[in-house]
Amino acid sequence: MKASTRNLQDGQTILLDGGMGQELAARGLETSDGLWSARALVDHPEAVVTVHRDFIIAGADVITANSYAATRRRLDSADIEDGFVRCNRAAGKLARQAADEADREVLVAGSLPPIHGSYRPDRVRPLEEIEPLYREQAVILAEYVDLFICETMSTAAEALAAARGAASTGLPVWVSWTVADDGSGLLRSGETVREAVESLDGVEVEALLFNCSMPESVEAALPALAEHAGRAFGAYANGFSAIEAGFEVADGANVPDRREELTPARYAEHARRWLDVGASIVGGCCEVGPAHIAELRRVIDQSG
Repeated sequence: MKASTRNLQDGQTILLDGGMGQELAARGLETSDGLWSARALVDHPEAVVTVHRDFIIAGADVITANSYAATRRRLDSADIEDGFVRCNRAAGKLARQAADEADREVLVAGSLPPIHGSYRPDRVRPLEEIEPLYREQAVILAEYVDLFICETMSTAAEALAAARGAASTGLPVWVSWTVADDGSGLLRSGETVREAVESLDGVEVEALLFNCSMPESVEAALPALAEHAGRAFGAYANGFSAIEAGFEVADGANVPDRREELTPARYAEHARRWLDVGASIVGGCCEVGPAHIAELRRVIDQSG
């Protein structure tokens, strides 16, 4: 039995890490080109390991490999020889190094991201085009990771393609959608949570989540996930202001504004509400750092 499956079946609350890309930027690394966090995999791998370690010290049970920006679309045009394979291998190796150095069991998740841009359901390509790309990335990462998180999925079909690609490795698969920041509780595509969950029928998916949306937006959608998930579920929100439809994100160069008022204590108040509706997996996404994760660790340990 995989460790993630064992923990979920035991009813334990699992704590994820926070956002790697924005944490690297906060520490002064250059992330403003088109490679965003993937640049550090080549230029500053020690910084990536340090961020992973800091999230582990904060109490994370699962760290996510820095593969979000390591897509073939980005890297085939980059100034890095064999960039796609090289960066995904580096992402897996660096996360595995940090996890293996820990004095307790820490799992490594491989990130499978949107291929044609975050928060843009209008740019999701047909399933038959993107599923092989997810499978290709997953095969490289599978050597190093314990599970996959198909994250920031903005449509049901995008999530299905990523989940199929991840499932081809035989490792546990989690799926996480990003929801609209308008309080509707819908995916950014306008699809309902129920439609998104039902679209995954036929694929073995261990857990369902929401990520990279405001905590308030997560709260609007989470009751529907609690009703329809039929398995472990949870959330890891961002610390951004509202992301409007059609926002032209350029990771590292043009990102939504950071919410200065979303302190670790305030973020943890939102997470408490997620736990109250039955979430068993919580963590953070962009602009959620080690201090936020440490506060979530305190909340989880107190509630346990």
